[in-house]
Amino acid sequence: MELFDIIGPVMVGPSSSHTAGAARIGFIAGKLLGEKINEAKILLYGSFMDTGKGHGTDKALVAGLLGMTPDDYRLSKSLEMAAEEGMKIEFGEAKLVDAHPNSVQMILTGESGSTIDIVGESIGGGKINIAKIDGIATNFSGEFPTLIVHNLDQPGHVSEVTSMLSHKLVNIATMQLYRDSRGGMAVMVVECDQEIPEDGINWLKKSEGVLKVTYFEGIRG
Repeated sequence: MELFDIIGPVMVGPSSSHTAGAARIGFIAGKLLGEKINEAKILLYGSFMDTGKGHGTDKALVAGLLGMTPDDYRLSKSLEMAAEEGMKIEFGEAKLVDAHPNSVQMILTGESGSTIDIVGESIGGGKINIAKIDGIATNFSGEFPTLIVHNLDQPGHVSEVTSMLSHKLVNIATMQLYRDSRGGMAVMVVECDQEIPEDGINWLKKSEGVLKVTYFEGIRG
């Protein structure tokens, strides 16, 4: 058990799950898109939808998209700041099935036209889980450097990723493999102990059969 697990996160209140967790989800979602956000469709689910506004969940999610962490004093002004930056925001209700009660679906569009669809869960004490990316299960906390590889379900892709990480002296903490069907779309989620060099990520992006590579450097606290 860590000290963080006992005293909770350093945060702007009022709620660790509805405010701090929400800000963290937004922060990670923005980092995973990897560019300035032009549009954000934010769909709330469960208690995020029912009581989120009173806890500042809407402001916290947008603050995260703007790059703020849960302890940023500007969190309460995030909606105004987003408008000043030209970020178009639309709120609504998510149609999720068997999701965590503190969940949000965020569909983001960047300045280049790139999009990402993320489902995040605030699981208590400011901690979160990224449950889906672009419709495929992922399940990672965002606390560690994380590599997400979308690829065709073909032999060799796992060894490509592990060989690259070994060559770059990056140790794997956890690896999760998902696919929608045999021979269909697959996703690898690899949490690492060290940050992954950019040239290794770029090499993966050019590999045959790899459709998309997303990298998040991790956040603690």
